[in-house]
Amino acid sequence: MHARSTYESILLEAGIRITAVRLLVLKTIIEQMHGGAFSLQDIMEKMVTADNSSVFRTLTLLAEKRLLHTIDDGSGMQKYCLCTCPGHDHRHGHVHFTCTSCQKTICLMDMPIPHIALPEGFEARDMEFIVKGLCPKCASK
Repeated sequence: MHARSTYESILLEAGIRITAVRLLVLKTIIEQMHGGAFSLQDIMEKMVTADNSSVFRTLTLLAEKRLLHTIDDGSGMQKYCLCTCPGHDHRHGHVHFTCTSCQKTICLMDMPIPHIALPEGFEARDMEFIVKGLCPKCASK
């Protein structure tokens, strides 16, 4: 019997059955997405031989099991980022920046979502904070 990989342990701890595709998708996210936001298309560019629908189903499962956050950046394309929430407090906790030129969404991990004072009687359950503009690369063009 072989020792479990870190990726296998992550899946098992989340209650996800280990398959080759799930391991490969998780490994790709952790090793190649550099902690930033990504789309299905971004993963498919890294996993050229993988089946699109299998990767999509895996991303959906990882999000359902709270290993990924989903991000609605207004682009019409579902984006994801690796969950780094402590414990079971599954919140983004950080600001996302979407470049209106190159369409990339970047996790600004060191920039917490600012406190929003809601009117009396309102109770926030989840919050996303998207800033739109030009990323440094596009702004310098």
